[in-house]
Amino acid sequence: MVFRSLGIKRPKTDDTTAGRIPPGQYLTQRWPVLHYGSIPKFDPAAWDFSIIGLVETPLRFSWSEFQELPQISVLADMHCVTRWSKLDNTWEGVAFREIMKRAGVRPGATHVMFHADGGYTANIPLNVADDDDVLFATKHDGEPLSPEHGYPLRAIVPKRYAWKGAKWIRAVEFMSADRLGFWEKYGYSNSADFWKEERFAE
Repeated sequence: MVFRSLGIKRPKTDDTTAGRIPPGQYLTQRWPVLHYGSIPKFDPAAWDFSIIGLVETPLRFSWSEFQELPQISVLADMHCVTRWSKLDNTWEGVAFREIMKRAGVRPGATHVMFHADGGYTANIPLNVADDDDVLFATKHDGEPLSPEHGYPLRAIVPKRYAWKGAKWIRAVEFMSADRLGFWEKYGYSNSADFWKEERFAE
């Protein structure tokens, strides 16, 4: 298993940011790089993005087709289980709700699994994913995502620890029951609520 990270400088919190930093976290102005395995190569001619599982209409988008979908911008903080927090990130991409609308999620769906290159997966309840700040991001702070941060596409789930937002995402599966994702199988919390410090499974 390979897990990479970069060093972090820790700026001090102040009265305007203290209430936004969850328990056990510290503020950083940098964006540390954390991921399992190697960075996949992106070939726009071969890349695709699929919506599968409990949907009325399974979908598959090429890179050019995905870029033509309606875009949104979300301002959100990011909190990593390794204890850093980066505030006021501007994400641009396609809303999770846009994908839901186009695929037509069936009533029996209760959970979502993100599937990414390299066999990585991340699971969340559908009621967490079905929020106006959850999106599939192509840009961060006005620039395309860098390869180490998930280019061309990563999921963003602002109300959970950052590992729930898979990098290099290639598919979304709607499920009738929960299944553990990659890190959950290694003992990380299934719910990952940073305000409750849900870092690891009991």
